[in-house]
Amino acid sequence: MQAFLRWTPPGGVLGTICGESEARATLLSRRSAELERLAAAAPPAPSLASALRRGDVALIAEVKRKSPSKGSIAPGLDAVSQARAYVAGGAAAISVLTEPAHFSGSLDDLEAVRSALPAPALKKDFHVRPIQLVEARGAGAAAALLIARALDPERLRQMMETGRDLGLELLVEIRDEAELDRALEVGATMIGVNNRDLESLIIDPSTAERLVPRIPSEIVAIAESGMKSRADVERYARCGADAVLVGSSISAAADPAEATRSLTGVPRIARAG
Repeated sequence: MQAFLRWTPPGGVLGTICGESEARATLLSRRSAELERLAAAAPPAPSLASALRRGDVALIAEVKRKSPSKGSIAPGLDAVSQARAYVAGGAAAISVLTEPAHFSGSLDDLEAVRSALPAPALKKDFHVRPIQLVEARGAGAAAALLIARALDPERLRQMMETGRDLGLELLVEIRDEAELDRALEVGATMIGVNNRDLESLIIDPSTAERLVPRIPSEIVAIAESGMKSRADVERYARCGADAVLVGSSISAAADPAEATRSLTGVPRIARAG
């Protein structure tokens, strides 16, 4: 519990984007009745957690046009065509960035991917209020991202409860031991370890190696950021990752299906405990 008391609002790039997300959430709240109707009417989505439980390290392939760290990656990318190529290459699930200003994403991308493909889709955004999860459910997402660093302890708990009420799976993203404790405390069933510090944008590839082995075996553990090659996937397989999330390298690839295929089929090594 002491770790909870040390939480402070995020700074740097993450702080800026979260502030903008708060403003977007305020606008969404004006449509709360409509969004709640859409969420209630949405059919059940395929389970992301189930899709990531397999004999090999599952790949969550990300639809990504640009980012604060790399700038333009694939500005003309068509979300559906890209997602189809990922699935053809063996991706277990699709991550769709919906943040507009820094990643050139949109909710339309998510809705289009969900309409075109049966694979589970993760809504990747800087979710800071429950209304954004209602929107995600209505758009057909199987799951939504919650960044522990972006949410104070009470808000994280509130968002987890909202997700459960909606039947929306939640991927809780962490970067250190204190955030892992918080994720476990609120009952996370999927935990992503981001090698990138979203405040400074610096990548430390050892972050997932340090933290993934500490995630209980009944929880899906995902290594995120900085992966470009099969050797990178193998690195995180050795520390017990159930899945990896890869975006920039395959979004920029001339042949995204083949780029995806090169990262799949790595045997998974079960974590102890």
